[in-house]
Amino acid sequence: MSSKPPVEAQGVGKCYTLYQRPSDRLKQAVVPRLRRALGLAPRTYYQPFWALSEVSLQVERGQCLGVLGRNGSGKSTLLQILAGTLSPTTGQVRTRGRVTAILELGAGFNPIFTGRENLQLTASVMGLSRRELDERYQDIVAFADIGDFMEQPVWTYSSGMYVRLAFAVSACVDPEVFIVDEALAVGDVRFQAKCFRRLDELLAKGCAVILVTHNPEQVTRHCTNALVLNEGEVLAQGAPRDAVNRYLDLMLGAEPDGQDAPPAQASAAAACEALERRAGYNPEEYRWGNGQAEILDVCITSGTGSHTTSLRGDRPLRVEVWVRHHQPEPRPIYGLMIKTPDGVLVYADNSRDFNGGPLFRPAAAGEVVRAVFELDQRLSQGDYLLSVGVATDERGEAIPLDRRFDTLQMKVMSTRPRTYGLVDLGTRVRLEKYDNPPDGGS
Repeated sequence: MSSKPPVEAQGVGKCYTLYQRPSDRLKQAVVPRLRRALGLAPRTYYQPFWALSEVSLQVERGQCLGVLGRNGSGKSTLLQILAGTLSPTTGQVRTRGRVTAILELGAGFNPIFTGRENLQLTASVMGLSRRELDERYQDIVAFADIGDFMEQPVWTYSSGMYVRLAFAVSACVDPEVFIVDEALAVGDVRFQAKCFRRLDELLAKGCAVILVTHNPEQVTRHCTNALVLNEGEVLAQGAPRDAVNRYLDLMLGAEPDGQDAPPAQASAAAACEALERRAGYNPEEYRWGNGQAEILDVCITSGTGSHTTSLRGDRPLRVEVWVRHHQPEPRPIYGLMIKTPDGVLVYADNSRDFNGGPLFRPAAAGEVVRAVFELDQRLSQGDYLLSVGVATDERGEAIPLDRRFDTLQMKVMSTRPRTYGLVDLGTRVRLEKYDNPPDGGS
């Protein structure tokens, strides 16, 4: 096995030519040649569109790269280039070993062939011999779990059945590079769980995985590094948690250039340092907003009136957030979020969407509002990060004013000797002798 990375890309760009009219395409094929023959400067009848520009990445063996970005940001174009189905306009791409990819739902399947026939055809294209396919056939069929539909033409398949078969074929042939483009969003919960178990097995064997998804939690939980694309360019690249924060900025309204500190961040430090002096304050918090309001302080209490970040799992949780508004806000929204240190969302809610809402209280310019959240705390023992935010509701859309991500660290101590998972649901167990077992045939 080579010690070189299975996937390398350097300065990759992809340019398409866009024509306003069909006749312009014909002109572009003929007129520039005539003008050059006459010694005249050639003309162009198209507009260049760069779907990707200067993208560089490297994926080592046993690593999973998550790719995030808005629709149209160039994610699918990048994966097609990495998979070898599309040639780059600029830059170089190098992959080593067997590459399997799910780039588009049902791509590569012949709709009139049966599932079995498509499986055999796809495996052959991937380089499997007849003997290798025979050895893996039952595993692939069992993983796809589509029953008798294996003998039916794939045009009769649902979207879920398509992705089951495509993933089963691609993941069960022991690839060195495995590329998945949003396909897992189609499968049901059980199938997604099975797919991620298979991804973990591939990573343990040294496979390099590239995963495109719109789910930030999948990136923080399953990826070793991440890439955020915006309008064909790399917006962020590095640790999954940092990349996810930048992606959330992009999706929730923050400016993508990232050159200047957001107004809220620049002004809050001078306005009030109460939160910065709180126990559990995280100096590496991630903060942004448009500066029309600022979060001054956050206090956590649990059973007592004093701030604490050491909590007992069996006591209610109270979070108070102080916000100063710099201009009138007719429909402000106050919210909170609890995550694990590796970025997995545990709980989030806000004053507009909570079970008793919506709750709107207009705020005047210069007014300080205290938002109080009371929660029935069920967290299991461990460390957690609290994020808070204030936004304004504009025709149903939340416009961020000030958001402080991962601002306070909380430690929860359980009163039970052993609990598993993120929440303690207070399980109660009862065992009874039953003299009349139910009749399984009735």
